[in-house]
Amino acid sequence: MALRQVRIAPDDILNKKSRPVAVIDDKIKELVADMLETMYATEGVGLAAVQIGVLKRIFVIDMSDDGTDPIVVINPEILHSEGTQEEMEACLSVPNLSGKVTRPAIVVIKALDEDGIEYEMECDGFLAVAMCHELDHLDGILYDSRASQMYEESEDDRQKRKAQRRAKNKGTKASRRKRR
Repeated sequence: MALRQVRIAPDDILNKKSRPVAVIDDKIKELVADMLETMYATEGVGLAAVQIGVLKRIFVIDMSDDGTDPIVVINPEILHSEGTQEEMEACLSVPNLSGKVTRPAIVVIKALDEDGIEYEMECDGFLAVAMCHELDHLDGILYDSRASQMYEESEDDRQKRKAQRRAKNKGTKASRRKRR
């Protein structure tokens, strides 16, 4: 595993559409491991491959406080969404800012895990927000282009936002059904 450099806007690669993963091999598994290590080291909730300069349709998310519940998402597609919710979002690639973004309240995604097993996952709350945020990265879209308002964010503000997210996340639903 290796720590990768997170690309910062206005890096042009962040505006490019990522390509599907054709084969999940050892190189892809190493990329996923590097992404998780980088996400944890930078205290992110999610990280898309494009954020470390790799144009592959992969992202990782971990909503746990202690880094024990990683979700690997390869070649995702949204099967269903419903409702709306407005949440504060931030991004490792857009440092020191946060913004109010409207996203679906519930999303159902279909994807592959790091072993190539297809699954569907229904998400609500902040997990639905995170899924949509990371999926946008794969399509070359940064959250600030969807934000109704943007705010400068101090370290104290960031810690407060994270604490609020953790409190909200306690009721977040994620159900996963794997297919072989």
